[in-house]
Amino acid sequence: MSNQQTSAAAKITRECLGLRLRITSRVINKIYNDALRPLGLRSTQVAMLAFAVERGVLRQAELCAELQLDDSTLSRNLERMRAKGWIEEVTGDDPRERPYRMTAKGASLFKRVMPAWEKAQREAGRLLGADGAKAVRRFAREQGLGV
Repeated sequence: MSNQQTSAAAKITRECLGLRLRITSRVINKIYNDALRPLGLRSTQVAMLAFAVERGVLRQAELCAELQLDDSTLSRNLERMRAKGWIEEVTGDDPRERPYRMTAKGASLFKRVMPAWEKAQREAGRLLGADGAKAVRRFAREQGLGV
């Protein structure tokens, strides 16, 4: 390798925002997933339960857009949650749509989520710092991510 290539590679590994965000995301997600593991949940599933509490009904197209998930990842999570009895499929206005709502078992689980989530939230906030957490929230808001 030439010195120019080595220098370019070093620039990417040290400065690439995409790489830094990916690593940061993995570290932060691990904090939440570790905290939620005793409840049998992952961070994405907690977000889905929270949306179910807020809205009453989960619609796949809305969740894909708001959580920035591809359809297969979302479907896999919904199916796992349904199999565990946390959500159930309901009849919707559009026969092509498969809406879900939270069950009593899911609501009971969600009540137990907050202490674990708050612990993870504090740790993530500590690692990101006040400015980092503010930047993450601002970015999501500016992108219209609704979260």
